[in-house]
Amino acid sequence: MVCQWSDDLGGEKALDAANRILHKSTRVRVADTLNVAFKPRFIAGNPPDAWKLARIIEDCHPPIEVVRPFYYWITARAEPILHRFVTTELFERTKSADREIRINETTTWVSQAAEEESKVWAPTVRQRMARCIHSALRDFGILEGVIRKRIAPQHLALEAFCLIAFCLHELGFEQKSLVRHPDWKLFLLPQTAVERLFLEAHQNGWLDYQCIGEIYRIEFKSQNLDDYAHDLLGR
Repeated sequence: MVCQWSDDLGGEKALDAANRILHKSTRVRVADTLNVAFKPRFIAGNPPDAWKLARIIEDCHPPIEVVRPFYYWITARAEPILHRFVTTELFERTKSADREIRINETTTWVSQAAEEESKVWAPTVRQRMARCIHSALRDFGILEGVIRKRIAPQHLALEAFCLIAFCLHELGFEQKSLVRHPDWKLFLLPQTAVERLFLEAHQNGWLDYQCIGEIYRIEFKSQNLDDYAHDLLGR
């Protein structure tokens, strides 16, 4: 969808294009994928028109360990409950020796989150939401296991880290706010790990990073993601 989308697709044209691209068994399933998954994440999400950013990355033909974290970042920013679950509940669980993430515990967390936002969800909806969260995090490599889910060993490819950092920079986050941005918790990275990745990127010549106490300086050598991605990925 990302690789074949364009700005002039709207209404029935969008559905027709999605039908050609996805080859789903029914037009209803195509519409569901388009309206429930693609549009909220890749068109109306934050950043808006994220499909254009993903297209730039795709055009460089990077390995899956670069592509998957980037799509996960886009997805989580467009799905507030997923973002909140990982950056609060799951991030805190990384500090525990118990790495198993149980469906009943996630369902309880979803219930509490819904109540805090004054949302009324039936028990079946809450459990389905919890299962969707588990499935998404397994697909993106944050959790592992078919029946019993556990926090997977985490490794964020340096190239993916740099691309996400550049996009956050373009969204207006700079210096200290970039290092301490909550999105890094999506990858279960503590601040020390984020600083280490910035330093490693600096040593590779992919950005300029300096830190003295609480003062940070981060500069990128490219003016747009297209140039940066091609310089970074070497394609």
